[in-house]
Amino acid sequence: MPALRTVRHLRTRLADLIAGESLPDPEPLVEGGLTRSEALEVLDAMARMAEALLSAGASAADVTALTLRAADGAGLQHTQVDITFTAVIVSTAGDDRHPLTAVRVVKVRANDYSRLSALYDLAHAAADGLAPDEVDTRLKRLLTQRRPYRPWMSGAGAIGLAVSVAVLLGGSWAVAVGAGLVTTVLQLVLAALNQRGLPAFFQQVAGAGIATGFALALLEWQPYLPDWIGELPPSLVVGSGIVVLLAGLSLVGSAEDAISGFYVTAGARAFETVLLTTGLVLGIAGVLDLGQRAGISLSLSFSAATSTPYLVQVLAGTCAAVTWAVSGYADGRAVGLAALAGATATGVSGACVLLGMGPVAAAGVAALLVGFLAEGTAWRWNVPGLVVSICGIVPLLPGLAIYRAIFAIVGGGTSAGLAQLVTALGTALALAAGVTLGEFCSQPLRREFDRIERRVRRRSLNRQF
Repeated sequence: MPALRTVRHLRTRLADLIAGESLPDPEPLVEGGLTRSEALEVLDAMARMAEALLSAGASAADVTALTLRAADGAGLQHTQVDITFTAVIVSTAGDDRHPLTAVRVVKVRANDYSRLSALYDLAHAAADGLAPDEVDTRLKRLLTQRRPYRPWMSGAGAIGLAVSVAVLLGGSWAVAVGAGLVTTVLQLVLAALNQRGLPAFFQQVAGAGIATGFALALLEWQPYLPDWIGELPPSLVVGSGIVVLLAGLSLVGSAEDAISGFYVTAGARAFETVLLTTGLVLGIAGVLDLGQRAGISLSLSFSAATSTPYLVQVLAGTCAAVTWAVSGYADGRAVGLAALAGATATGVSGACVLLGMGPVAAAGVAALLVGFLAEGTAWRWNVPGLVVSICGIVPLLPGLAIYRAIFAIVGGGTSAGLAQLVTALGTALALAAGVTLGEFCSQPLRREFDRIERRVRRRSLNRQF
């Protein structure tokens, strides 16, 4: 009888095959009890989340660690993540060794610190076992929700940053007002250019050119200004506006990616930073050269109106960090931590200068402490340490140093200008390296630092994992 049933079964299967029909086979399992279609849903959700993290400003190392941790929470323990600055590839292999892959292209990059904090929370929830369909639902809702501030509030934050930097550099109330007016014009022009799709490089050229044009105009109008305004150094007004243009560059992210072993992404971010900084240089140099050809005297004074007291420096640095956090749509918790980071950065840097350190070394020490405290403690308030670190070092960005260097080069002092430009570049690198080293030193204090993140970080040591 069993043999007869077997023969009948074979006849039935043969008839089905001849008729072009086959019995459905069960869908093979990949791992963690997931079918192939379920695994693809998980990979797609992880890729979308990784793309959103990169777009909001997270580093490649953090994105890789968060994505691997979230995939592990969903049951995919043998996931691979590859990030190449413009694309995210998340893949795993089934029992038949055929790869399952999800790819997302990173299209838009903009500072959005509130969204970045929410994405970190979502990644941690996914690592704790949140269902993939719930991850996808929360991600869609997160990407479409309104920002905590209106766009005009973000622009006001950038203006406040320029005013704070003007005070930090030793300017008077008139210099602060002038810096605010120049930055207001810059924000309006850059917003109009951005709406028309002008590339960021030309936006940097236009912004730097407008700021330098204001400096030359102010230099010509200086003898006709009322005496009650007092001394109004054009260099301080322009230097404050340049800091606003520098603040959006991904110095910290590129340095952390390079140190963590993500050289392709680090190289792309570094090239983007160099390209946008070159736009600043071209904008400044072009307008200064036009002014020189028009017969406008270029003997600008770079001496501050008054020596800034130490307490005023700390307060101005705090305001600079807060206003930049607001311009990046940070929530209340991030703004409060940014205030502490800005006060720490300017306080430590000022103290190091008083102790006899150079500006580059002082900036590096301050950034090291800011990175250590931010990455080691910010998670207690559910705020990414990267947000706090970036806002904290904004008061120390070398905007005035870059303007001095370009002014010296255009004025004929090429050697002196190049030396000042190297100093400005050294300050920027010291800030980025200091923050990154501080983040690595704070690893024992971090709650979420686990085997997955240690595996990612070992890339910097060229170990097999």
